[in-house]
Amino acid sequence: MKITRSGSIARPALFAAMLLSGAAACWSPAARAASAAEIARDSTQALRQLQASEPKARALAEKAVAVLVFPKIVKAGMLVGGENGDGALLKKGRVEAYYDLSGASFGLQAGIQTFSYALFFMNEQALQYLDRSDGWALGAAPNVVVINKGAAASMSTTTLTQDVYAIPFGQEGLMAGIGLEGTKITRIHPQ
Repeated sequence: MKITRSGSIARPALFAAMLLSGAAACWSPAARAASAAEIARDSTQALRQLQASEPKARALAEKAVAVLVFPKIVKAGMLVGGENGDGALLKKGRVEAYYDLSGASFGLQAGIQTFSYALFFMNEQALQYLDRSDGWALGAAPNVVVINKGAAASMSTTTLTQDVYAIPFGQEGLMAGIGLEGTKITRIHPQ
């Protein structure tokens, strides 16, 4: 009896398995271990680039008590997806701590992309929550508002009422929808 695979899900499933295993290899701690100096440099540079290209980001940074910058997040998926990146918490321009952002997602998705994220902490309570939590699952308190390009144009920095504002930027690659659902931020201690 001969078994044929034409018309089956074998090829897409094989492609998805290869994509995810490659992504998992890239996300392993050994494969992506960046030094504290590299994370600090890249985070500071990414925030400068964001502020130069987006005046609202500059205004947010001036009002924020701290900014958590993830200069390079890699997101990949084929029905099941994941994202990961390391960043630095900047307070008054100085690095205070280092964090890892990771997440998983399920559903209709395909592709790979890289992007950056800046989270502007507008009050000490939100910053203390990040510091005290053993991994902050976004969606839990404090409130986070994602500001995309369209929302940034109409945003007024005189009426800021949320705990944290998040701005995705520098998007490269093909994948729809950059969100924070299913994302966890955990403190790390790079060398």
